[in-house]
Amino acid sequence: MPFPRFQIFGVFFQHRMREAQLGAHTVRSHGMTLARTHMHDWIILVLLVILECVLLIIHPFYRFVGKDMMTDLSYPLKSNTVPIWTVPVYAMLLPLVIFIVIYFRRRDVYDLHHAVLGLLYSVLVTAVLTDAIKNAVGRPRPDFFWRCFPDGKALYDRLGDVICHGDKYVIREGHKSFPSGHTSWSFAGLGFLSLYLSGKIQAFDGKGHVAKLCIVILPLLFAALVGISRVDDYWHHWQDVFAGGLLGLVISTFCYLQFFPPPYHTEGWGPYAYFQVLEAARAVAAENGEAAQRPPQGGENGEEEDGGFMGLHLVDNPSMRREEDVETGRG
Repeated sequence: MPFPRFQIFGVFFQHRMREAQLGAHTVRSHGMTLARTHMHDWIILVLLVILECVLLIIHPFYRFVGKDMMTDLSYPLKSNTVPIWTVPVYAMLLPLVIFIVIYFRRRDVYDLHHAVLGLLYSVLVTAVLTDAIKNAVGRPRPDFFWRCFPDGKALYDRLGDVICHGDKYVIREGHKSFPSGHTSWSFAGLGFLSLYLSGKIQAFDGKGHVAKLCIVILPLLFAALVGISRVDDYWHHWQDVFAGGLLGLVISTFCYLQFFPPPYHTEGWGPYAYFQVLEAARAVAAENGEAAQRPPQGGENGEEEDGGFMGLHLVDNPSMRREEDVETGRG
């Protein structure tokens, strides 16, 4: 008997696609409507980018570093095994490419929009928290001695604090050990991707196809190896890596669950918005077929849910639903 079909980007939808009675909801047909619905989310995302830039510019807290502390801060000053420029590539661009591939197979603008928005929030919220904590804590890196005294000649003031004479930028970065930014970014982006893929392939559908877990674990393994490299390069203490990984994983989970059901849920393969619009389409079909037999419910336009802050507002007017495809606050 052939191995069950669950190709990485194909068959995850085979149990539910028969329910997709909405027609083509693509970026071209519904993208702008969906983006306008989440306008405030995108605006706040831009503000997070600005805040992150500010956090990268300001100086951290320059903690007291005495001579007796140098035992754990005198490791060699090495280059990064994982360069900084590669972090956005594998933590953001790689998941985005996968989201786009799945979009072209499924043509579901809700899945694409929410995956992109969730990923960006996961990474940026994690980045802001990471750099805010870095600047507030000011923990020296394991290689701080050679950052502070590149010639190997230590100098201390009368209180026993270091008097650094190295490059100012290198010294400033030497006070940003806790938590690890590489690790938090990695788990924020790849953790989100892992949750996304686990939902798409229905890894926890109870059918015992344990091989699916390899796909789920692979992004997390890569993120963990990045964290280990930060300890091996003497850029971080192990506590920095542990805290960064935990921070990124927690934030990615929260951001994912804002848009998608848990991966173990029977409808975990699609976003909340897809099922909400699908239900609305079914209601339209039922009302058109039974209008003469069914009494009106909840007024002329049906029951209306208040989306609250951000204007996430579910409109239940059947004549408008198919054109606007406005989501509820859970979307």
